[in-house]
Amino acid sequence: MGMKNGSQYMKQIDHSKPEVWFHGEKLSGRLSNHKAFRGLMRTQASLYDMQNEQEYMDRMSYTSPITGNRVGMSYLQPKSKHDVAKRRVMMSLWGERHHGLMGRSPDYMNTALMAFHASAKLLSEDSPEYEHNLRNYYEYCRENDVTLSHAFVQPQASRVIRLMDDGSFDTSAAKIVERNKDGIVVSGAFLLATQGVTADEIWVHPPVSAHLQEKNNPNTFVFAVPNNLPGMKWICRESMVGGDSPFDYPLSSRFEEMDTLVVFDHVLVPWHRVFVAGNDSLSQRLFSESGFHTHAAHQVLCRYIAKAEFILGVVLHMVESLDIGSHPHIIEKVSEIIVHVETLKSLLIASEVNAVVDRWGSMLPDRNALWTANVLFPKIYPRMMDIIQLIGASGLIMIPSESDFNTELRPYLDTYLKGNDRAAKDKVQLFRLAWELSTSGFGGRQEIYERFFFGDSNTVNRRLYQGYSHKKKYINQVKNFLK
Repeated sequence: MGMKNGSQYMKQIDHSKPEVWFHGEKLSGRLSNHKAFRGLMRTQASLYDMQNEQEYMDRMSYTSPITGNRVGMSYLQPKSKHDVAKRRVMMSLWGERHHGLMGRSPDYMNTALMAFHASAKLLSEDSPEYEHNLRNYYEYCRENDVTLSHAFVQPQASRVIRLMDDGSFDTSAAKIVERNKDGIVVSGAFLLATQGVTADEIWVHPPVSAHLQEKNNPNTFVFAVPNNLPGMKWICRESMVGGDSPFDYPLSSRFEEMDTLVVFDHVLVPWHRVFVAGNDSLSQRLFSESGFHTHAAHQVLCRYIAKAEFILGVVLHMVESLDIGSHPHIIEKVSEIIVHVETLKSLLIASEVNAVVDRWGSMLPDRNALWTANVLFPKIYPRMMDIIQLIGASGLIMIPSESDFNTELRPYLDTYLKGNDRAAKDKVQLFRLAWELSTSGFGGRQEIYERFFFGDSNTVNRRLYQGYSHKKKYINQVKNFLK
């Protein structure tokens, strides 16, 4: 099929009919009509439409080596710095369209799958079939523009192992409960499975502890399946969509990505969709040796920049509407965000300038710069939200709805809520945007999401420290000085 458009995306999601539970109700009917999903689906459909527009097509797609169809640029395995730049242009275009607010826009998992596919040779150490499966799955996703979500994390309860009275161990961790001629049967649960029900398929890859080296561990597997297989249940969290009005809820009405607990209750995963089954080492190495964290960080940094630029725009607009741009403490706060924006952009440039070819033939962006951004952004994002609150103050609270401006109250609102050279309705619209971004339930979820996007602070700091390639160079500089 090649690249799909927005209408095809919507039809595919509505047609799949996964088992979705929301507020104690098993949903029926089209997800695109449901208040918790329709805004996000329309936004995601607009991304797919965008890549088909003549203005963007050359920058967002390339020619499939198999079919000759146009396929999404985020599937491209970069073989040169020019390819890396082409990927960045495409990912930035989508990032600017959703302002960095969609952590699971399709290019994220397209990038992950590209990295895994490039290193598929690893899997042949267990079985040539697993390598074959992964290569075929990558081509299937690329040629059909599959919308893919993922599940890596298991619930806290599943990470607890209990010693029973008879000396056996009890755990609710996901595991392979059966192998048969058709595939593996899996039971267990995963979170957050962001956008799991508004995607076509899900990649399931629970991380394995580095000290485990079993070759037939029932808790170790990697596979990808459609989201509507028998036995799969999607349990949604509270929706952060405040309403459909783009005036009252400019962000949650468009960009709210639903997170879910996905339960596998004796789900049969066909053999051709299995990539790892029991081999701890291969599961670990598919993460660590594929360049996944580096390629994905390149996509994520494009999103970070789009989001930081959007935040800066909001803050500058607020300052202008309040006519406080000459105040020293305001200048200091805005400059702080400017520094963050320009730092992130510099890290992106450095990652591409210092890219090198890896063992798989991929041009790998510099992990030093990218993993620095992974450590930095979770720290600066809450601070940027603080700055919005400090500047907005009571203006983030006194934000009447659009309907209030359509009543006899309008003259009062126009008089008392106006800004500097700005009508009251325009100022309230801006401050509702700032409120949703920094203070609402939607904004709170965004902040938590950014704090833990690539793992907790210990994880991302350890990844940077252990992977930093210049440590010996700088130590030797000091040693030479001390001679």
